[in-house]
Amino acid sequence: MNYLDLSKQNKPIEKEIIKAAKRIMGSSNFILGKSVSDFENKIAAFLGTKYAVGLNSGSDALFLALKVLGIKKGDEVITTPFTMMATIEAIRRCEATPVFADIEPESCNIDAKEIIKKITKKTKAILPVHLFGYSAEMDIIKRTAKKYNLFLVEDVAQAIGAKYKSKMVGSFGDAGCLSFFPTKNLGGYGDGGAIVTNNKKLYDMVKIMRAHGAKEKYIHEYFGINSRLDSLQAVILNVKLKYLPLWNKERRKKAEIYRKNLDGVGDLVLPHDNNNRYHVYHQFTLHTKKRDKLRNFLTKNNIPTQVYYPLPSHLQPILRDLGYKKGDMPNAEKAVDTVLSLPLYPGMPLRDQKKIIDKIIEFYN
Repeated sequence: MNYLDLSKQNKPIEKEIIKAAKRIMGSSNFILGKSVSDFENKIAAFLGTKYAVGLNSGSDALFLALKVLGIKKGDEVITTPFTMMATIEAIRRCEATPVFADIEPESCNIDAKEIIKKITKKTKAILPVHLFGYSAEMDIIKRTAKKYNLFLVEDVAQAIGAKYKSKMVGSFGDAGCLSFFPTKNLGGYGDGGAIVTNNKKLYDMVKIMRAHGAKEKYIHEYFGINSRLDSLQAVILNVKLKYLPLWNKERRKKAEIYRKNLDGVGDLVLPHDNNNRYHVYHQFTLHTKKRDKLRNFLTKNNIPTQVYYPLPSHLQPILRDLGYKKGDMPNAEKAVDTVLSLPLYPGMPLRDQKKIIDKIIEFYN
């Protein structure tokens, strides 16, 4: 059994992808160009924004969004302690200071009410992460950003297609930052990312900054970086974007199978939707106080699982200089001991899911 088998998703559309890729190989136009602008237009339309800029990675998207918004040394950016380090790296690459607000115990998303407690005169932006495919509480977060005149940058790496009150995540703030890493709900055949925005000035500036700070070739007005989405990834993503709604619906159906069969089993706390938040299940992450024992039991039965994340950001060795200590983020610190992600992906065999469910029930019995 695999934790994730991308062939189940990619094989049925292989001929369509090969056909699109051959057009690029025959054109010799490998960087940016029409295929990238076509994809940018389609991803912006899908997410309900005016603009999109294709980039080399989701990490670069986060960095360039903050950089272009003017985040710099001495500024503070409020974010979650329960995320991949890429979120924090983007803040540090701007020489700014990450400030952590604790998480909601069950969803593991940043607690919108905790953000308000962390605002100081140095605060310049809020950076929520829509974790595991589930939206953060955007009404409160957006009101807070507006009240205190703060930038709002959304990390949508795990949540493309997720919604908050019928509106796509990524379209609420100054910028939404996407990752097209192969394992994401919309994944390429290599690295890739994008920024979506309704801000024309930010859009224009990110396009300049992704190409070494040059408005026109070899005429440089800024120190930028090399972060351009390549044409091959763009045409692959263009093909796969058509299937994303279907794949996300399949993820939701498989999540419902887990819920229906595991509800009330042992001490399991299962992920769920509510009326405001539409989950796209990049991960099916549950909580249990018996996490390590359950995980070992499943491993012995050839069932792979993952722990996202084993250490919260505020306790990472590289961030010791921030002065955080154990006990500062109690919900995040509890989560690292209780979270467990089960296999869930488009095309996952029902027999695999049934085995996982049966073995979990066997463990608790």
